[in-house]
Formats: sequence, C-alpha cells, structure tokens
Amino acid sequence: MDKLSAISGALFLAADIFAIASLCMPNWIVSINSGNTYIGLLQTCLTVYNRQMECFTPSDVQPEWLLTFMLIASGIICVTVTIVMLSLSYWKYDVMKYARWLGFIAMILFCLAAVMFPIGFHMDQIGGEPYQLPSSYHVGISYIFFVLALWITVVSELFAGKVCLPHF
Repeated sequence: MDKLSAISGALFLAADIFAIASLCMPNWIVSINSGNTYIGLLQTCLTVYNRQMECFTPSDVQPEWLLTFMLIASGIICVTVTIVMLSLSYWKYDVMKYARWLGFIAMILFCLAAVMFPIGFHMDQIGGEPYQLPSSYHVGISYIFFVLALWITVVSELFAGKVCLPHF
C-alpha cells in the first residue's frame, strides 16, 4: 500500500463517519419560527413552548427522502467495503482496482442522493417547491455533514484513482 492509498483510506473513513452521522440525526431541515422543528429524512422532531423535544415518524414519508435515505445507506455500505478493500490491498494489490470502482459507485450514489433530496421540499410541513426551500427554513447540520461526506468521497476517489497527485 502506497501513501496515496493510505490517504485515500483515511479520507474514505472520514466520509463514512460524516455520512453515518448525517443519517443518525433528524436535522436535515430546521425551522425556529414556530417552535423548534427538526425535519429528518425519516423522522421529525418538535419542541413546542420550551417543552421536551418529541420525535415521531410521519405517516406520509416523502418518497424522495426515502429514496435519498436508501441511496445514502447504499453509499455508506460501498464506502465501508471500499475501506476494507483498501486495507486488503496491502497484501493483495489486485484488490485495489475493485476498491476504486466501489468508491466510484459510492460517489455516484451520494451525488444522486444530493440531487434527490431537494425534490422533497414540496411537503406540506415545509410548504416549499422542489429545489426551493422557504425562507423560514434552512438546512441543518445533518445536510451539511452529508455534503461534507460527498466532497470527501470525491477527493478520496481522486486519491484512490491517482488522478490528483500531490507532491510529497
């Protein structure tokens, strides 16, 4: 395993951690106008009049957000297997080729999820249009973590494919 593969593996691990963290928190869309409202892909949390936060799964989960969840979960699986394959490439270099392709598939899955998520802004609770979030709502930390995971995956794929060669 060369330095670029080690750097790529570390970056894939960081991307994996950020992607998992983004799915674990229901802070994808946040509103602070009418109490605190945190909308996640599959869960919504409300705080009304400074009471304890109450979380629930809506009965009408947006199909766009369900697909986004499945794409991100699939991407996390691909990134995790890529990390394992990069580790195995220390002993079997032939595995590196498959790790690169699996990392590329993870990158594509994350990109598809990033395009699919804003289509769900039309839900009644938000009241927006696809790709247009109303001014009373803003993206939360979960979405920021997901976008960070997406960009780190792109950079780590560049290192794994030796496209971006730094000068050591």
